[in-house]
Amino acid sequence: MSDHVYKVVELVGSSPTSIEDAIQTAIKRADQTLRNLRWFEVVQTRGHVEDGEVRQYQVVLKAGFRLVGGA
Repeated sequence: MSDHVYKVVELVGSSPTSIEDAIQTAIKRADQTLRNLRWFEVVQTRGHVEDGEVRQYQVVLKAGFRLVGGA
């Protein structure tokens, strides 16, 4: 059985459309930089209200990626 070690980073994604789109935005961008991205957890959800309407959704995520190599 193989042991895996993960590094956890915090990401913030935003979208004018939805919470789900804010998550996708953060994950897609992180995937361009981080290798072996494996999981995420939404730790905070918030938004911006203007004139009584939701204008922006924002999520804070913890994302884990698997470390490779080592001794």
